[in-house]
Amino acid sequence: MIYSTATVPVNPVGETTLTRAQVWQGLVLKARDARLFLPEGLCTRCDVVEESATHFVREATIAGTDLREIIVLTPESKVTFFQATGPREGAIVNELVEDEDGALQLRFYCYLGLRDKTPDGPDEQVEQTQFDSDNGYKAALHSTLKRTRELLADGSL
Repeated sequence: MIYSTATVPVNPVGETTLTRAQVWQGLVLKARDARLFLPEGLCTRCDVVEESATHFVREATIAGTDLREIIVLTPESKVTFFQATGPREGAIVNELVEDEDGALQLRFYCYLGLRDKTPDGPDEQVEQTQFDSDNGYKAALHSTLKRTRELLADGSL
């Protein structure tokens, strides 16, 4: 199994201050259309195909891989992506939390397995290393906040 976690401050010194509501809007936009947040060309399709009072389902092609995800929004708190189809199974969570001083933080955590691969085998170990690297999900958190600031600045948020 792959377990990874990362937490970054939402409002580091020198950056435009974001409120919880603004970061939440960014997270919802990212859940609905990853193309707005991922590097150009990485996500070539991202469509909401079902919607209910409790969740929505999106189908996407990211890095050439087709995915189907069930996404649950806990308002102004967390977005949970359940991997329904694709190479991974499990859950990925983006959560807004406050540290002990009340400063807003964006936290990522996941608990995943690779379909049709040996549990804790070499393929999962490679994924674990990637998730925990400087280019892994910590970088994705920073990228999400950067894009949210850009959308706020151009009036799209």
